[in-house]
Amino acid sequence: MNLDLTNSREFSEKFIEWMRGKGRVLIVVHDNPDPDSLASAMALKHLILKKTGQAVTIAFGGIIGRGENRVMVKELEIDAVPIENLDLDVFNVVCMVDTQPNTGNNSFPAGRDVHLVIDHHPEQEVCRRCQWVDIRENYGASATIVFEYLVSQGVTFGTKLATILFYAIKSETQDLGREGGRADRDAYMYLLPLSNNRILFHVTHPKVPREYFFSYNRAIENSRTYGEVLVFNLYEIDNPDIVAEMADFLLRMEGIEVVLGMGQYQDNEILSFRTLREDLFAGQIMRKVVDGLGTAGGHGMTAGGQIRPMNGNQSVQRELETTLTRRLFEVLGKKPVRGKKLIKS
Repeated sequence: MNLDLTNSREFSEKFIEWMRGKGRVLIVVHDNPDPDSLASAMALKHLILKKTGQAVTIAFGGIIGRGENRVMVKELEIDAVPIENLDLDVFNVVCMVDTQPNTGNNSFPAGRDVHLVIDHHPEQEVCRRCQWVDIRENYGASATIVFEYLVSQGVTFGTKLATILFYAIKSETQDLGREGGRADRDAYMYLLPLSNNRILFHVTHPKVPREYFFSYNRAIENSRTYGEVLVFNLYEIDNPDIVAEMADFLLRMEGIEVVLGMGQYQDNEILSFRTLREDLFAGQIMRKVVDGLGTAGGHGMTAGGQIRPMNGNQSVQRELETTLTRRLFEVLGKKPVRGKKLIKS
């Protein structure tokens, strides 16, 4: 396979040489990390260890809640720690993967220096203050970028890292069917024969607790359709990942092209946006929907957001749902229509 690695080789060589000898390295992923963020971080850690020998720590905020992600962390021995347990002053180099400074979806304190950013979401202005930035919006996964670093630098890696990188690209692009470009396809095909099929099966077919099925029931009961738009509210949740999972599930409904979901996790309102329409830009839409209320980000067909602090009973949550639905229709340029319950009582 003829991979075009010129840009990745030049960029990785420069930041590796800059980083060499600077001491301990921190890699920050976004809160409630998904496979793409964890795989990117593990691959970057492997690269740094092999090229410079520096100690590397991967940190995240929130929890790893989705069943597939928990199995992946266990089976692939992903070493990541809660950021609140760390003394950030001991790290001389700070990297971010699959997220950017001050975007609201990571728990790294605003105002602290971030030296390296690797991401595939639209670049935020704050990144101009970072020493090294590699943001490729035409890539479907951040894992693809770091995979290219490894290959271009001639760094070998084993089955477990190959498997997590493959699964990250597979899940982030929905098997290359969603926002996957040539680079993602090349990485996918390169990694496929190196991956462990037994581990992939366990990751994609995780055992889940009884409460997981309550979430499906609640998502269906609390869904309203507005033509091609579906909005659902999970109210109180104990797993922030469940909002995105239910959004993916409900987007499968015939006639639905846009889904907005929400649920309150602790003191935060977690939002998830999905669309099948390639003419919509999910990240831009979500930022406009939550403008003045919270933060949001994303790319072509997927996005997420947070409103914090958010603490209220179901009536407060319902009012927020009404507000966000109205804002969504304004952003989409649609006239409001009367919502219908997905399932009639």
